Amino acid sequence: MAEPVADTDLKQTPLHDLHVELGARMVPFAGYSMPVQFKAGIMAEHQQTRSRAGLFDVSHMGQAFLIGPDHETTARALEALTPSNFVELGLGRQRYTVLLNDNGGIIDDLMVTRSISADDDGRLMLVVNAARKDVDYAHFRARLPENIRLEVVEDRALIAVQGPEAVAAVAAHAPKAAELAFMSASSMEFDGIDCHIARAGYTGEDGVEMSVPAGAAEAIARALLADDRVEPIGLGARDSLRLEAGLCLYGHDIDETTSPVEGNITFCMQKRRREEGGFPGAARIQAELRDGSDRVRVGLRLDGKAPAREGAEIALPGADVIGTVTSGGFAPTVGAPIAMGFVPRAQAETGTQLELIVRGRRLPATVADMPFVPNRYYRKPKS
Repeated sequence: MAEPVADTDLKQTPLHDLHVELGARMVPFAGYSMPVQFKAGIMAEHQQTRSRAGLFDVSHMGQAFLIGPDHETTARALEALTPSNFVELGLGRQRYTVLLNDNGGIIDDLMVTRSISADDDGRLMLVVNAARKDVDYAHFRARLPENIRLEVVEDRALIAVQGPEAVAAVAAHAPKAAELAFMSASSMEFDGIDCHIARAGYTGEDGVEMSVPAGAAEAIARALLADDRVEPIGLGARDSLRLEAGLCLYGHDIDETTSPVEGNITFCMQKRRREEGGFPGAARIQAELRDGSDRVRVGLRLDGKAPAREGAEIALPGADVIGTVTSGGFAPTVGAPIAMGFVPRAQAETGTQLELIVRGRRLPATVADMPFVPNRYYRKPKS
């Protein structure tokens, strides 16, 4: 059993003092002291994000740049480590991808952004998971060619604002934010402060993620929280929101044994990369794309009200165990317990009847389409 982490060993984000002031319950997470919930509680924070707007501190995430002589050179260096198409990534566009080991397993999932400015040619911005920062950075440094360098950013915070009123609340201070389409990004000013804002997030709702100077993070957060539409949200609601959206949490739903095909995230692989390969573990992944993987991540809806948590066994009705739950809990928007987990491909079809074993009880469950709650990402109307 791991030794407990002392509070004095935990890192703090630039918003730590504000969280404490607002009455947050702080917990250790990925080496940081982070708010799991505020005074309103997880259920209210979840509903706040679905109905209006929630502010999330995600400053524990890693921010870095890949820097090379030109876009194509940097993009191809990244393509040698991931299965996504970055050569054709447009100016001001963002893409979700996975960093792969030599067996096609997922070292981490991350966001990659190309600057909207041609003056930044050759630079790609990375946002990686907090618990995998050191692993990712070491992997990049060991695998990048000599003409590409990794530059880790230590002096910036990351703030997410999510929900149907999120962009309007941000645009009151940064009007250019309203012009962004989903998965696009741009530098702009927030009340005169230089920021980098992307229209994306981890809740299934419309919203933005803002990379801001660490020293200005509290002023920006206070300005947003002064808006009646915005409330602070902790890790608890962040988890229930991403679960309803069917989104993976690294170390739970995907890890170094999981391929993108098994993880059911092949949307990160564009046609050219699927066909050409040239990424770590390509032989395995291309074979799984062609023939199907032995197992696959699926969504599960449970009968009744009892939730199934991570580690619960998945079984055929009245018969053998065939898989394991990787994420699960009560879904406030659905009004019922939901889960995700891995099952053999033969049992992955929507509507398949299964059982989840919780405290020795077999609970009926059904394989369900994901997301469990329809995504509401913003797409610009076609002219």
